[in-house]
Amino acid sequence: MFHLPRRTIRMRLALLYFGVFLASGAILLIIMIALYQGSSVSAPVDPGGVPTTPGGPGTFEHNRDDSDLSQLLAAAGFALAFMAVVSLVLGWLVPGRFLRILRTITTSARQISATNLHERLNLPGPADELKELGDTFDDLLARLERSFEFERRFVANASHELRTPLATMRASLDVAMAKPGPLHQQTVTLADRIRHELDHVDRLLESFLTLARAQHAPVADESTLALGDVAAAALELRGDVTAELELQVDRETSPEARVRGSETLLSRLVENVVDNAVTHNVPGGWVRVRTAARGSVAELVVENGGPVFAQEDLAGLTQPFRRLAADRTGSDRGSGLGLSIVDAIAEVHGGTLALLALPGGGLRVTVTLPLTQTAIGTGTVAGANA
Repeated sequence: MFHLPRRTIRMRLALLYFGVFLASGAILLIIMIALYQGSSVSAPVDPGGVPTTPGGPGTFEHNRDDSDLSQLLAAAGFALAFMAVVSLVLGWLVPGRFLRILRTITTSARQISATNLHERLNLPGPADELKELGDTFDDLLARLERSFEFERRFVANASHELRTPLATMRASLDVAMAKPGPLHQQTVTLADRIRHELDHVDRLLESFLTLARAQHAPVADESTLALGDVAAAALELRGDVTAELELQVDRETSPEARVRGSETLLSRLVENVVDNAVTHNVPGGWVRVRTAARGSVAELVVENGGPVFAQEDLAGLTQPFRRLAADRTGSDRGSGLGLSIVDAIAEVHGGTLALLALPGGGLRVTVTLPLTQTAIGTGTVAGANA
């Protein structure tokens, strides 16, 4: 089926130039014909002043006038058609030169994210409207960069500052509980509760610091990692919870799924995804972890059983402190920042995060990252049930 080309500004300008030129050329041609016919409207006369009659001496002159008019119309029509084509070509090329700056701004706007707000257009050229638009866009990026930087520094500094009073509170609690003499059971229960809450706040602050760091480009500990190895280590760390919930864990990894980036952040990414699948599961449930190399990306897929979710509700899970099921709301098993950290780390490494609600219940988390090496060995390493 034939599809009309997209009506871009460039095409509309070209058609506008073409239409204006064609209309003005047609008007000019009509004026020329009217003037020519007006100059020969009177009947030709012979040298003696007697009007000519058909077939008389003026007939030859009349035929010659008709021939001249036909030649004039043919030449004018050819010139008009030629210049119409020229105007259409020029109408396409000239706007393209000026719209190139708009394409540059559009491309930059699509590529710039929270991790590279330091980039600027720095458009060259005279101080016209397009240059002013580019400078305005650069000013907007500068304001956004300052705002994001202030937010990151505030989160990082606040997290660091809060660690000191937390450590003091923990030490004071330990000293109070270590005093000689019997303690009331209510005091012991209260101390355990306070210690549990302090641990929760400590994990929350650690998540804040990781999230703030994940929003910067990794440069310090860049290395090449095999996602399968990192996933195996993450499953081993959660072995106690896996055994407690009696989860069936299937692992299938590919040695070709290798990525490059911050070892600390990428390890935290995998750990958070695996921890999310293990912690927010049901007793006797299941977890599947798979890594693979597909084209130019490495893929980490983690699936887990659980309650049935609506797909439209999953988008909010990448926002801080967002949970879904009632057992997660207000739960002390997570900080509500796990998938937010995963999304930020994936973005800063040029990857993506996708969430899919499984029909039978549970969640599938897919992380794709740029692949660094391919064809490292053949086959797939399959893990047994844990």
